This record gives sequence, C-alpha cells and structure tokens, in this order.
Amino acid sequence: MNWAAKMAVEMGTGVPWVMCKEDDAPDPVINTCNGFYCDKFTPNRPYKPTMWTEAWSGWFTEFGGPIHKRPVQDLAFAVARFVTRGGSFVNYYMYHGGTNFGRTAGGPFVATSYDYDAPLDEYGLIRQPKYGHLKELHRAIKMCERALVSTDPIVTSLGSSQQAHVYSTESGDCSAFLSNYDSKSFVRVLFNNMHYSLPPWSVSILPDCRNAVFNTAKVGVQTSQMQMLPTNTQMFSWQSFDEDVSSLDDSSPFTAPALLEQVNVTRDATDYLWYTTSVDIGSSESFLHGGKLPTLIVQSTGHAVHVFINGQLSSSTYGTREYRRFMHIGKVNFRAGTNRIALLSVAIGLPNVGVHFESWSTGILGPVAIHGLDQGNWDLSHQKWTYQVGLKGEAMNLASPNSISSVEWMQSAIVVQRNQPLTWHKTSFDAPEGDEPLALDMEGMGKGQIWINGESIGRYWTAFAVGNCNTSECNYAGQFRPQKCQVGCGQPTQRWYHVPRSWLKPTQNLLVIFEELGGDPSKISLVKRSVSSVCADVSEYHPYIKNWHINSYGKSEEFRRPKVHLQCSPGQTIASIKFASFGTPLGTCGDYKQGACHSPSSYAILEKRCVGKPRCIVTVSNSNFGQDPCPRVMKRLSVEAVCAPDTTNWRG
Repeated sequence: MNWAAKMAVEMGTGVPWVMCKEDDAPDPVINTCNGFYCDKFTPNRPYKPTMWTEAWSGWFTEFGGPIHKRPVQDLAFAVARFVTRGGSFVNYYMYHGGTNFGRTAGGPFVATSYDYDAPLDEYGLIRQPKYGHLKELHRAIKMCERALVSTDPIVTSLGSSQQAHVYSTESGDCSAFLSNYDSKSFVRVLFNNMHYSLPPWSVSILPDCRNAVFNTAKVGVQTSQMQMLPTNTQMFSWQSFDEDVSSLDDSSPFTAPALLEQVNVTRDATDYLWYTTSVDIGSSESFLHGGKLPTLIVQSTGHAVHVFINGQLSSSTYGTREYRRFMHIGKVNFRAGTNRIALLSVAIGLPNVGVHFESWSTGILGPVAIHGLDQGNWDLSHQKWTYQVGLKGEAMNLASPNSISSVEWMQSAIVVQRNQPLTWHKTSFDAPEGDEPLALDMEGMGKGQIWINGESIGRYWTAFAVGNCNTSECNYAGQFRPQKCQVGCGQPTQRWYHVPRSWLKPTQNLLVIFEELGGDPSKISLVKRSVSSVCADVSEYHPYIKNWHINSYGKSEEFRRPKVHLQCSPGQTIASIKFASFGTPLGTCGDYKQGACHSPSSYAILEKRCVGKPRCIVTVSNSNFGQDPCPRVMKRLSVEAVCAPDTTNWRG
C-alpha cells in the first residue's frame, strides 16, 4: 500500500490521489469511504476532505440468488446525513447499472446483469423514483451551498434521536438539516420557533433555516413500472451442433498423473476444462447382477461440474458464491469393461474482491473416488488424467460470423427432442424497429453462453433464486443490508439478457447459443424494455423546492401547492388512468385502493389532464377537484397511469 502510494504521487500528475477503505493511507493520499452509510467516517488527517467514493445504490446479483432493492428513501437519508455531518463529495456506485458482457463478470457467480438497482438501469432507462428523488435531494443540497462551504455546523439536540445541524455565516446565509434517526416513529420538533414533522429515518433540508424544501422520506416524484414486451421478431430456423464427448482423448494436448488446478491450465482463456480418466470394471461386480450401484464422489474447489459416464451426462453439481467448494455425490451405472469418466469443470467468474487471489483455487483438486465396489473404495485422484482446455466449438470459433469450419449443423428440432447437453445452437434474425432497449428472453434454456454477430452477450443461467422475499420486511427505515429488500424468489435469477442495438445489423443477425444442460432454443425470443405504467403519490403539504427561491434568501412567499408529474417513456403517451384518488387513498404503486375519503371527480380530472399526452402535471389542491372531500384531514393524490406506444405521432 505504501509502495503504491509513493509510486502514484511520484508520477506528478498534479491532481490528488485517493485510496478508498484505507485508514492508514499516507500523506498526501486521501483516504475515503465506501459503503451503504458513511456519515460516521472521518479522514485520517483533519486537513483532508471527507469523501465518499462509493455510495452503494443497491447490490449486485448472483446466480441462484434474488434481486436486491435499496429504497431510495434510505439512500437519500444516507447521503443527506453524510452532507449534514460535513461530507464534501459523494460518488454513487452504481449510478448507471450495466452488463457484464463476455466473461467479465467477477465473482464467482456474479450474474451477467449488473443492474445494481441504480438510478439509470442496465438498459439506460431512468429508474423512478430513485433517479428523480436523488435529483431533488441534490437540488436541495445545492441551495445550501453558500452556507455549507463557509462554515462548520452547530449541532443542537431536538429530542432523544433528533438533531439540528445549522450552517450559518456572518453574511446572513443560513441552512439547516433536521434529522430524525428513530427508525419507527414520526416526531414533531420545535426549531427556530416553528414546528416541523419529521418522518422516521429522515432528514429535512431547510436552505433558509425556515422552509423545508425536501425530506428524504417523502417521495414526490413518479414511480415507473417496467415490463418486457414482445418485439414480434422471428428467429429463423434453428440449427445445432453437438460437442462430441466420445472423441475427447483424440486431440487432448496432455496428460498428468494428478488433478490440476483449472485456471493454471486454462489461463482463463475459457470457462471450461475437461478432466478425463478410465476405470476397468470386472464382470463379476455385484452391481452388475442386481446389487446397489456404486457412487462417484468428486470434490471440487468450484464452480460447477458436469459428470459424463461413457459419453452420457450422468448429473451436474454447482457451488454457490458463498460456498464455491462443493462435493458431487452421485450413483453411476458402469458397464463391464473399460468405462470413461469425463468431468467438465466450469468456472463462473474469477475472484474480484478480497485478498490473496493466488490462493483461490478453481477446478477439481480431488479426491475423486468410487465407493461401493466389491473391492471397496477406489481413489482415482492420482491415476492418469487427460486434459482438454475449452470446447471444440470454441476452437472452431463457431460463435463468429466469419467462422470457416466443416461443421455439419443439424435442424434443431431433432436436438431438442433428445434434450442433448453440450450443444451449440444458431439462428438469425432481423433487428426490430424502434429504439427501445432489447433483451433475449432465455426462459426454456438452462446454462451457457450467448453471442450475437460474434459479440459475447455473456453467461446465462436460469437458476432459480433462493432467498427471503418477504416484502413486509422491506421498510425503508432502519439500517439497510442486501438481505433486507429482496425480490424474485422462486424465479430465474436472470431471465433477460441485454442486447445492445449497436451490435445489430438491419437484417441477418447471427445468434449463437452454447447450452450446457439441454433446453429448447425455439422458446428464445427477443423482447423490448418499456415503461408499462407510472404512479405518483403526493400529499397536500409535500416539501416543495419552489416554495423557496435562492434569490429571495428565504423571505416568506405565498405557499405553492405541490404537483403530481407523470411522464411516459419517449414514443409513449398516457393511454388510460388505472387509478386516481384525491383524499386518503391506500396502498402502493400497482396496488392502490380508495380510502375513507375520496373526491368523486378524481378520475375525470386526471383523464382530462393526462390521457393522450406523453406527460402531464396536476396540482394537489382542493380547488383542483371541485371541493374539499374531507375538511381538516391531510389529503393526498395517488395516481396510476398506463403508458402505451404513441399511435398519433402527437408531441407536446
């Protein structure tokens, strides 16, 4: 670490160097914080700025696990707390989610999607409300800039778990942050002779020490619900090619009287390494005459293994990200004479975090043994093993449009009927019209890799997600951890795989799939990602930035009513209003219900203002809905609008 710091500084770049999560970073290198929260972080010298180099907007996805969601109320609370306590720099990780194309996914077991629940999703689309709420947060912080950069805060207690951080200058600038650290209760506090209601686990921002223009727990921007829609793009006839497991020994480059570590052999040129050996079974063995079948035991350091006995897939076993090492135990039906055992060891990403990568092993290091033979147990670990790096299809470059090979492709219908493992499939398709982001729906397939026009989309694996997806536990309030807000349990961890439009030609795009387990390629389809509906839920007295102008320095003004903003994706309009209620509606986006108080004109007002338009704005006020449906009650406007393609070419 000291060597790295010295080397960096001596380069003389003229800009500061930082080291994240390195408490003893030597001067002049600045140590910084990464994490879900960094408000308790202080640099190791008082003259260094307080910097948050990774504010985690979500969490990554691993094959076999659920999708993690971080509520934006909690993320905004974490960022506001950091700024409140003197933080000077915030960098979101991730702000734009992405895709681990090719074999770039770290891990092991990290999925091809690296969406990360980021404000801009994997497909480049705005994720609401996360994007809009953070935008409003930073607008509010920006309004406090002159006070924030001029002084240190004065901290006063407003209650057992409530504080005010006040930044005031001699020139008259004053900004305050009112924090409620209680994760369960609303609290009414008195500050500067005014009362403020603070939701649990929230920070209110007062750029003039008087008017609250933003609260981290009160989301006023819309929520967008996304869906995958069919493109009507037809895959042309599928063709297939089998990896020939029976001819492995014919071209194998080397043998060894031992089991070898996988990455040392493959040099990470491929995910695949074959371990092959033979065993001779006498004709008098009991299991050949009605006795119990013997058991093959394979101890692997990761990450997956497919076991073939005499060219037939016997079974497959996988580790997990938490437990890369695993033991395969399976009954095997040998025949009398020589039997060939072929173990295809599969890597699913290399280590990307932690220490001592050189000590992380991959592949089959044994023991490999047969139990249940008449002679007892038979350890195969130190007999002769033959190795083949990669697949024959990889060596023949089958994924490339420029590949010249003598491969005879079969019509895929024949292959699907056999449900053959280790099979290459190919087809072609034309690019769909429009500019919506695209994805391949891999439902019906098992595990493998995808290429389009020779570019690798990445690894796919429709492994089902195991986890705790109890939505009642996903309250924004309280310390966040990845296990807190999970979705997708019981579904494939990743069903859709991002296809960049920039990789496509207008016609005759080559799609190549390598399938390890079987699967039906005829079920693969090209889909487009689009907004299906937008929701908003805003109260009468929602904190509103326009109630305070930086030019007026906090002088009192007429209260401006908050507004509901609804906007579909480009090329879409609002087709209908699924739900609308001004009063005391219940529920959340996608599941709204009328409460005890409801204005009967709610639907008519929203339909008049919004239907047929790409966006609309509706003020949350009694006058807008004819009359007060329930006097002396705090009311809200909850709306869900359906978005659909614009068929009129109208723009406004």
